[in-house]
Amino acid sequence: MGDKKLKNIVLLGLLLVALPSYANDASVTAARQVMNEFLAAFNERDESRWADTLLFPHVRVASNSVSVVPDKKTFLSTTDLEQFAIDNDWDFSEWDSIEVIQSGPNKVHFKVKFSRFNPRGERYVTYDSLYVVQKVGERWGIRARSSFAP
Repeated sequence: MGDKKLKNIVLLGLLLVALPSYANDASVTAARQVMNEFLAAFNERDESRWADTLLFPHVRVASNSVSVVPDKKTFLSTTDLEQFAIDNDWDFSEWDSIEVIQSGPNKVHFKVKFSRFNPRGERYVTYDSLYVVQKVGERWGIRARSSFAP
């Protein structure tokens, strides 16, 4: 086999190995953008913008129960971030870590740790969570969350 043919075979092999990785890199980048927008909207107490980071039906596993929200309208009718802030002496939250545990071209699973802070800037609680971010059509959104947060 000639050197040129061998080089072409090696290059083709490298390309075939790299393409899935590149697709996953793009997926992870898009999914991380959704995660960052999710937290930014949450911290700004913008319920509509927050809902726009979700896919519906949306699933949340927390507080020893499973909730399935069928659509954005239902989500908004049951969400009041100002009241959440009052009830929890909450001012903002931060991602402590976001780790990809699985990814593919249309879905990314994140292992997440986040903390909540009170109006004095004091961290008062930290929770572990799992987030499933999915691409539907051309749109990425959070399909499901499982958290130890109440």
